Amino acid sequence: MRFAFICVVALAVAPAWADEVVASNGEDSVRLSDQPCTSQKVLDRLPPNLRVLVHEATAEVQGQLFKACWVIDGDVAHLLYEDGDQGLVPLSDFRMPDDPRLRRAGLDV
Repeated sequence: MRFAFICVVALAVAPAWADEVVASNGEDSVRLSDQPCTSQKVLDRLPPNLRVLVHEATAEVQGQLFKACWVIDGDVAHLLYEDGDQGLVPLSDFRMPDDPRLRRAGLDV
């Protein structure tokens, strides 16, 4: 089973996001974009009225890259993967890609 992140980020942080944020756990990471979802495989799984709500995402898990879409669900990011898998990702664990805390952790994102 694919590694699922559980991320809890305050909704107040969301408006401050500039294009992308990243959450990481060791070598695994999830990258959320504020751009609309472009994965037709994910969009085909959603009712038409929900398709406008999802945004672009990618996850790198055990060296594999997965395309996904995401939407805020309470205080978590709900990820919808192309293969139908889903996950919850911590919102408070997300950082801007140039955040020095990511560099100190040895991540070059």
